[in-house]
Amino acid sequence: MATQDPRQMRRQRLRLLGGSTALFVVLLASVATSLLLAQHAGTMVSIWTANGIATGVLLSTPRRYWPTLITVTLAALVAGLAIAFGTLFTISLLMVPVELTEIVIVTAIIHHYFPVITGQQSGYLRFGRVTICAALAGCSVATLLASFVQRLPTGGASLGTPSDWFRAHLLGMVITGMLTLVAFRERGRMLGERGQRWRMLRDVLLLVAITIAVFAWTRYPLLFVIFAPLLYLIFQYRLPGLVLGVAIVALVTNVCTTINLGPFTLIPTSNPAERAMIAQAFLGVVCLVAVPVALALADRQRLGRRVAESENLYRLLAEYASDIIVRMGSDGTRRYVSPSVREMLGWSPEEFAAQGSELIHPDDREYVSAIVTRLRETGQPAVTRYRLRHRTGNYLWIESLGRLAPSPDHPGETEIIYSGRDVTERVLAEEALADSEKRLRTIADNVPAVIAHVDTEQRYTFINAFASQVMDAEAESSIGRTVEEARGPTVYALLKPHIAQALNGTPSTFEYEVHAGDRSRYFQAAYVPATAADGTLTGFYTLITDITAIKLAEQQLDFLAHHDALTGIANRLSFRESAGVAVQHAGVTQEPLLLMMIDVDYFKHINDTYGHAAGDLALSEVAVRLKASIRKTDLLARLGGDEFVILCRDIEDTATAHQLAQKITDAMRPPVSIGTTEIQVSLSIGVALCRNAASSDALLQCADEALYQAKEAGRACYRLTTDGI
Repeated sequence: MATQDPRQMRRQRLRLLGGSTALFVVLLASVATSLLLAQHAGTMVSIWTANGIATGVLLSTPRRYWPTLITVTLAALVAGLAIAFGTLFTISLLMVPVELTEIVIVTAIIHHYFPVITGQQSGYLRFGRVTICAALAGCSVATLLASFVQRLPTGGASLGTPSDWFRAHLLGMVITGMLTLVAFRERGRMLGERGQRWRMLRDVLLLVAITIAVFAWTRYPLLFVIFAPLLYLIFQYRLPGLVLGVAIVALVTNVCTTINLGPFTLIPTSNPAERAMIAQAFLGVVCLVAVPVALALADRQRLGRRVAESENLYRLLAEYASDIIVRMGSDGTRRYVSPSVREMLGWSPEEFAAQGSELIHPDDREYVSAIVTRLRETGQPAVTRYRLRHRTGNYLWIESLGRLAPSPDHPGETEIIYSGRDVTERVLAEEALADSEKRLRTIADNVPAVIAHVDTEQRYTFINAFASQVMDAEAESSIGRTVEEARGPTVYALLKPHIAQALNGTPSTFEYEVHAGDRSRYFQAAYVPATAADGTLTGFYTLITDITAIKLAEQQLDFLAHHDALTGIANRLSFRESAGVAVQHAGVTQEPLLLMMIDVDYFKHINDTYGHAAGDLALSEVAVRLKASIRKTDLLARLGGDEFVILCRDIEDTATAHQLAQKITDAMRPPVSIGTTEIQVSLSIGVALCRNAASSDALLQCADEALYQAKEAGRACYRLTTDGI
């Protein structure tokens, strides 16, 4: 599996953090302001904006971010309640789940019908209907829940009657939710297209001035004056004009009504709650007038743009297309042939239309006829490739797309309209490529190595035939499978770090061992990153060779280099290496070392009397008995001829040394059988038990001196010397 760039992940996390922080601040300000205004006026605010903002943000962001954004919304609601209610904060927390319920219901309904908010799938009017229905459903459910919560003994501070709650939340969901959605969709265009921003700013400021003037002039009810600049803004700038205009009117209406300013105060007997309800009715009328107009204009603009695009595309295809465009009637006659046929095939449109299937290559006529028949029966578009004769006599490969369409000049009849393009060069290139791939496949399949390509998800996309000998399965069966599936978990564990290295763009060469039954196989692998033409990593190539024979030969050579060919025990080289290591270790641990120098007594006499073959048998038997007399941790080696050595560790006293030497001497008492003859073979042994030996040569020197003493004593015995014990 391909991994994501850490820098990109870091940028995404920073964007999510920044967006979450901004959402928290906006929601906190909205909740706190609305609640404080409500407390000042003594009634529910005319419009509750927080839920609409949260819903618009959720619908404008991918679903994977919803849990984080809902958590931020919850935190903002709690913080806003804390600022507004103070001592009643704990009790008023019961309203937070109600607010979240409304947000989730509206978001879920709209997202179900419009998973991606573009306005292009089914038109703006349908989107508006779905949005209004969702807002009505969500606000209705939330109003019922709020009524139930406020009836509880711990229901908390009153936020107005259910009617107040419903109207304020519905207006807020429609106005601020729509504002947030459009702001996310339009982004920079919310301030107008390039070249129109100063004009849009002027028109927005005009609406602001007129709206403020209408609410500041409290002697006469002039609310109708607001509709003229608002509708002008909508006609000029469509959805951005709608959301900005309605938001400005809602903001001024909400603030002025809360502070008891505006034409609603002309009603002498009205109280704050009634004025808030009238303000809500006014905003509802504004939405009912402005929203359908804006959505209809946006739909008209969208449809007009699509018609213009279709007309331009048709004109472009008709006038400049290099493909052949043909209309063919139900009787097979060509009713229209585009002028491009002259450039492609050399025929004039009239000449091409007058001829029938004889222009098709004889080998392709039956195939083309079957395609045409199936197209007429099923009505499904068909793509076909065949050869057409050029005016000069040669054939060109044509790829055509045919479909059924109503006849423009034969009512009730369907025609086949097809477009064909010259793909001769592509076909020839494909044939050359197929031939080249065939040659490469032949070469790859006969190379005694596994050649494969593995993609970024660790799946085989190519593998040669030799892989069957390595994987014990048909090579083709591995295509599409992962390396772990094809090679098994045990082998995959060996390959995994090198695969990771290759997928990170670094080549890797390594060796590994695979156990199959009672035998082992050794492989050398090279992993090379594979990249596309643009430098994108597409996986890696593998070259795996079976080096089992080489490894076994190396092991055999290593064995022969360190073991005596006659007896199979360690040789002089192996003893030298082991003795050097043992002396160094003993120098650190201060433990004594025991070394025995052993000579076969009168070995030359055995060779001269019984022959060299008998002497070899005698040496082999001596090695067997010596090996049986020592511990597994002791080193037995043949230095050459009839000379043997035994190196022992962990022997602390002379008594143990005597016992070991005596055990070896006793092991040689039984005669050695050489064919039908039995001879007596004895050993002279020099034993050196030393602590702090300066070197392996010094240790050998001590044992050699003891051996000399054993020979002076008459042979067939041992002598022990100690140093530092």
